[in-house]
Amino acid sequence: MIQNSIHLIDVLIVVASVLFTIGAGFYFARRQKSSDRYFAGSKTIPAWAIGLSIFATLLSSVTFLAYPAAAYKSNWILLVQGLMVPIVLVGIIGYIVPLFRKVIRLSTYEYFERRFGVFARMYSSIAFLLTHFSKMGTVLYLVSIALSSFTGFNVFTVMIILSIAIITLTVLGGMEAVIWMDVIQGCLLIGGGLLCLGILLFRPECGPMTTLHQAFDMGKIDVGPYDFSFADLTFWVMVINGAFYALQKYGTDQTIVQRYLAAKSDKDAKKAAYIGVFASVAVWTLFMLIGALLYVFYHTGNVSLPADINADKVFPYFISTQLPTGAVGLVLSALVAAALASLQSDLNCISAIGVEDYYQRIKPNCTDKQRLRMGRILVFTAGLIMITVATLYIKWEGEGVLGVVFGLYAIFSAGIVGIFLLGLLSRRANWQGLYIGIGVCILFTAYAVLTSTKVGADGSEHVILDLGKYNFPHHKYMLGVYSHIIVFVVGYIASMFFKTEPAEAHLTLYGYFKEKTK
Repeated sequence: MIQNSIHLIDVLIVVASVLFTIGAGFYFARRQKSSDRYFAGSKTIPAWAIGLSIFATLLSSVTFLAYPAAAYKSNWILLVQGLMVPIVLVGIIGYIVPLFRKVIRLSTYEYFERRFGVFARMYSSIAFLLTHFSKMGTVLYLVSIALSSFTGFNVFTVMIILSIAIITLTVLGGMEAVIWMDVIQGCLLIGGGLLCLGILLFRPECGPMTTLHQAFDMGKIDVGPYDFSFADLTFWVMVINGAFYALQKYGTDQTIVQRYLAAKSDKDAKKAAYIGVFASVAVWTLFMLIGALLYVFYHTGNVSLPADINADKVFPYFISTQLPTGAVGLVLSALVAAALASLQSDLNCISAIGVEDYYQRIKPNCTDKQRLRMGRILVFTAGLIMITVATLYIKWEGEGVLGVVFGLYAIFSAGIVGIFLLGLLSRRANWQGLYIGIGVCILFTAYAVLTSTKVGADGSEHVILDLGKYNFPHHKYMLGVYSHIIVFVVGYIASMFFKTEPAEAHLTLYGYFKEKTK
C-alpha cells in the first residue's frame, strides 16, 4: 500500500464534512414520524433536488476512483454504457414515471407482483438486493483504501469508521435526509473533480490543448475497439449492455424509482430523472477525462509513479502529491461525500424493500410505528452485510474494480429487464410463461458463469466447468444482456401455451396509449 502524509488542515476539513453530514441526519431525524416519510420523503422536495439526488446516487466513489483508474489503464470504452442511458431514457421515462407513481405504494417490485404474481416480486427484489450488496461493498472498499493511503490507518479501521457514519445518518434521517445530503455531496463531487481537472490541464508546461492532443494520440480518449464482436470488450458490447443497463436502472431499480415517488407530481418526477441522468453523464465523462490526463501527466513529464502502484491507486496518489494543502481536504471530502451519498441511498432503499416486500407480508397487520422501527433495524443489518462484502475486497487484486462491478451487475441482472418489458409490452404474457422464462434464464446464467469464470493462480488458470468448444464464448458483460432477452422471448412464447385472461390494461403500454387517445 502506498502511504501518503496528509496535513492536519486537510484532516480537519474531512472530519468537519463528515460531522456536518451526521448533524444533518440528527436534524431530519426529528421529522421522521411515519414510515411513508422515512422511505418516500415529504413529497414537497423540488425536482432539481431529487434530480441531483439521482445524480449523486448513480455516481459514488466508483465514479471518483474507478472511472479514472479504468481510463488510465485502458480508454473510455466503459463510459459507453453511461452514454447509452440518455438515449434510452428519452423514449421510456414519459411512460415509466406515471406508471410507477400510479400502481405502486413503495416497492418497485410491487408492479411485478401485480403483473405476474408473488414469485416475480420476490425474484426481482432478491436480484436487486444481490446487485446492491455487491455494489455497496465495492464503494465502501474503494473509499476505504483511498483514505487509508492518506491517513496511514488500517483499511479495515477506516472502513468501520465510515460505516458507522453512514449507518447512523441513514438510520436517523430517512429519504428526506438522503436527498438533501445528496445535493450537497453531489456538488462537492463536481467541485473536487473540476479542481483536479484544472491541475491536470494547466500544470503541464505544454498547456491544456497540447495535453489533450497527447491524450488523443496515446489512445486514451477513445471508446474502441470497434470490431463487431461479442467475444471481447468492444464498443458494440458496451452499446448493447448500456441500453439494457438504462432500462434496468431507470425502470426496475428501487434507488431510482423511490425518488420518482418522492416528487410532488409526475411532471416533477420526469424532470428530476432528466436532471439526474444528464448530470451523471457529464460527470462520468469528467472522471474518464481525469483518468486519461493522469496517464499523460505521468508518462510525458518529469513526474513519476512508485514502481509498485496499480491503476486503482494512481488518482489517490495524484491527489496527495500534487494538490496543495486545503485542496486535498476538499477533494477527500468530495470522495467521502460520494460514498456517503450512494451508500445512504442504497441502505434506505434496501430497508424499504425489506419492509414492503418481506416484513409486511410476514406481518400484514403491523402498525406504522412497527414498520418504521423495522426499517431502521434493516438499515443497520444491511450496513453489517455491506461491511462484510467490503472486507472480502481488501485482499483482492485484479483487472480493475470497475470491471468487477460491471461483471457482477451482469450476473445479478437476472433477466429483470425481460420481466419488465414482458409486463409492459404484452397483455397476453402470463405468470406461467414468465416462470418458465425465469427458469431457463437461471440455467443459462449458471452455465455461462461456470464455463467462463477462471480460477487458480497465474499460469494454471482454468474455468470452473470446462466444456471445451461449448464454453460460453462471449464477453461476460453480454451475460446480462442475454438473460434479459431469454426471459422476454421464452416467457412470451411459453405464455401462448397457457390460457389466461389478458392483463389489466393500465399495467401495460397498451393501456397507456389507449388513455392518451381518449
